Amino acid sequence: MKTKNSSNWSASQSEELYGFKRWGAGHHRVDAEGFVTVSPLPGGPAIRIMDVVEEARTMGLRAPLVIRFQDLLRHRVEKLNESFREAIRDEGYPGEYRGVFPVKVNQLREVVDEIIAAGKPYHYGLEAGSKPELMIALAMHEGAQRLIVCNGYKDHDYIRLALLGRKLGKKIIIVVEQLAEVDDIIALSAEAGVKPLVGFRVKLQTRGEGKWSSSTGDNAKFGLNTAEILFAAEKLKKAGLTQCLRLLHFHIGSQVPNIGTLKNAVVEAARFYCELARDGFPMGLLDVGGGLGVDYDGSRTNFESSMNYTMAEYARDIVSNIRDVCEDAGVRPPDIVSESGRAIVAPHSMLVVEVFERINKRETLGARHRPKVKHKVVSDMERLLKNKDGLGKLERIHDAQQKKEEACTLFKLGYLDLENRAAAESLYWQICEQLARDTEFTGYVPEELLGLKSLIADQYVCNFSVFQSLLDHWALKQLFPITPLHRLDEKPTVNATLVDITCDSDGKVGSFIDLQDTKDVLPLHSLNGKPYHLGIFLTGAYQDIMGDLHNLFGRVNEVHVFLEPDEPNGFYIEETINGDSISRVIEGVQYQWEELCRKLKAQVDAATRRDQIKPREGVRLLEYYERQLGEKTYLGIPSKRRRGA
Repeated sequence: MKTKNSSNWSASQSEELYGFKRWGAGHHRVDAEGFVTVSPLPGGPAIRIMDVVEEARTMGLRAPLVIRFQDLLRHRVEKLNESFREAIRDEGYPGEYRGVFPVKVNQLREVVDEIIAAGKPYHYGLEAGSKPELMIALAMHEGAQRLIVCNGYKDHDYIRLALLGRKLGKKIIIVVEQLAEVDDIIALSAEAGVKPLVGFRVKLQTRGEGKWSSSTGDNAKFGLNTAEILFAAEKLKKAGLTQCLRLLHFHIGSQVPNIGTLKNAVVEAARFYCELARDGFPMGLLDVGGGLGVDYDGSRTNFESSMNYTMAEYARDIVSNIRDVCEDAGVRPPDIVSESGRAIVAPHSMLVVEVFERINKRETLGARHRPKVKHKVVSDMERLLKNKDGLGKLERIHDAQQKKEEACTLFKLGYLDLENRAAAESLYWQICEQLARDTEFTGYVPEELLGLKSLIADQYVCNFSVFQSLLDHWALKQLFPITPLHRLDEKPTVNATLVDITCDSDGKVGSFIDLQDTKDVLPLHSLNGKPYHLGIFLTGAYQDIMGDLHNLFGRVNEVHVFLEPDEPNGFYIEETINGDSISRVIEGVQYQWEELCRKLKAQVDAATRRDQIKPREGVRLLEYYERQLGEKTYLGIPSKRRRGA
């Protein structure tokens, strides 16, 4: 049943308000009844996300909840490979596409498994940036045609592991990031009795854009400058390993928003490739690194949370620019390698959180805090509130701020009691609310009034940790689409920000996507005492693996969803992963739960001997403590804790 506020509101208006058609890429929509749906295959059957949440609940898994749509993950692998295949065919390119998935973007076994399976027809390989990732890649990698690209700093064991892969017949390429690695590769390959496959990472002068613009250039962390490329080439020649140099690699940064930057980088790198090929090295592979973006805000611009190109355009521009440079140099074009990770995994995963509380500055307004003896500062604030048209808006906010500060000063000096201070604060927030409402649709708004909307916004308290599940928002101000998952046939009437349950003031989300720029508040529905769920989308890249243990909340519940037309709701949950228990996370920081129980038992026994508690009560307390160790770290929210409007 629709509420009074939503009688003139439709689901299509919510779809436009939250930008589903812009950032949803054909996967996410709102149905006529106001539920968010996902179509893992564009144009294919749609799944109501709240149906997944409800089925997970029947399996004992509640929000916060990660949902992985595995068919969508498979689709992204296929789309990238098909985009390059189509570009190669259309451009008459003589080489092939040999993509690799960078394991660092999401190392979770269930993600890598699905990518490997989806990439099998394309000989889609893996990229490793550390010894643990290389060990995963060596074991998971199958087929002589798939590549393993080894990046990152390397010690002797890292290189030996890569050479082990060569002995097994794998096409594993050790990319030289620092000049000293060349000597290690030469010595250790002789020790192992195997010819390595080697790549050089070059520091380009083309400057990146966005949050990761420092990934290239003279001060980049990785790669060889021009002189070091020549030194490294000479070392390989002297060691009789000329035939081992097969790949040139560059990386211009993650989430590159501007296709022009990518084009310039590809042209510069292709020149390096051609010079090495003409110097007698067999080469054969040009690795364009990562950078393929995700349009988080749906604006289709070169803003850092967007991209001004499509995946098909990305593939065409890489193929055509490499071809043109190589033809101009008289060098056979190489097979093309890319290390796209974000674009593969970000769309397939989302986080569901439940709102269970709200913080409202204006809840205590009105008669409840009228002091028995009214102070003059309160009377002055009342006149400011009632004198809506007599003063200019800027004058009213300036006067209100002055009176609020005056009330605070008087209170600190002992000249204002608690009731009068409460009344003054309540009146101040009423004035702010009134001014924000009056300036909402008035065109130009002075800067001092612009912040009123966010200043008076509600804070919706959500059962999750920003530091565990949305770390890039805290660390890098990365934007993610956030929307209600239901009630979208009702008009959202509350401007809100989101706060998590950690004991940290930074545990909040206060910047949201907007078509023009960003906005400080998110339109949401008033709470009505019933469960209210929000979806945070496009979280599949980095968030799963980079989350930390702030407040020891740990990993959240997780479900893996597959399309299934024979099921009533069009899907089935193929796998579930329980979030961390309290005992698991405390063991991760070197506490043994058995020892904690022994220590608490000693305290209970001592309290019993002092007759502070009765023996039976002590037993119950210990049983409760031990039982809690097996419980989940996140809040178990009973219905009575959910607050309505």
